[in-house]
Amino acid sequence: MNIDIVSDTICPWCYIGKRKLEAALATRDDIEVQLGWRPFQLNPEMPRAGMSRAAYLSAKFGGAERASRIYDNIRQAGAELGIDFRFDRIQRTPSTLDSHRLVRWSLADNLQNEVVQLLFDAYFENGEDIGDRDVLERIAAEAGMDAATVRRQLDDDTDLELVKQEDSMARSMGINGVPCFIIDRKYAVSGAQDVPVFHKVFDLALNEAVTPEDASVG
Repeated sequence: MNIDIVSDTICPWCYIGKRKLEAALATRDDIEVQLGWRPFQLNPEMPRAGMSRAAYLSAKFGGAERASRIYDNIRQAGAELGIDFRFDRIQRTPSTLDSHRLVRWSLADNLQNEVVQLLFDAYFENGEDIGDRDVLERIAAEAGMDAATVRRQLDDDTDLELVKQEDSMARSMGINGVPCFIIDRKYAVSGAQDVPVFHKVFDLALNEAVTPEDASVG
């Protein structure tokens, strides 16, 4: 079963959705899964250098007070899954283009899940700027990638346009919010749904894969 996960590296619901998907898969040993992470930018107009957190919260939510109420709900949802969201540590909201490029390159080493997890940890739990190339280089090394190669690719803007094109493609498919989980390129789960929802869609995909010959043998 193929599961493509369209997400952004600064999307808290994407982190929550990742945990819920993992919980769903952990209870389904009848499924062999190939995961792939696809880029989506929540803030496609964000300057490459990012912006201060205060300016971002003011522009997006009208200020820190309203943002705090929204993030309290996210923090509670995360805590139920063992995620320690530390929004208070975030000083800058980054452009996610470079982090998506890193995720793209990690596919060659079969390290996408590890890199995505390290990006989520760095941003949401440690408050690090994951638009900073030094941070991305360190994360690449921690995941087991060739950090020197990653740094060279980051500085050369390798695959920058490809990431932008993938983001545009997701929007052209009707995806306007993340996370979105696409199962076997036929079924979509939008949002950080609970385990039973994932199980239902898994079953739909598995039943679709059973041919009449398979059914008769069974």
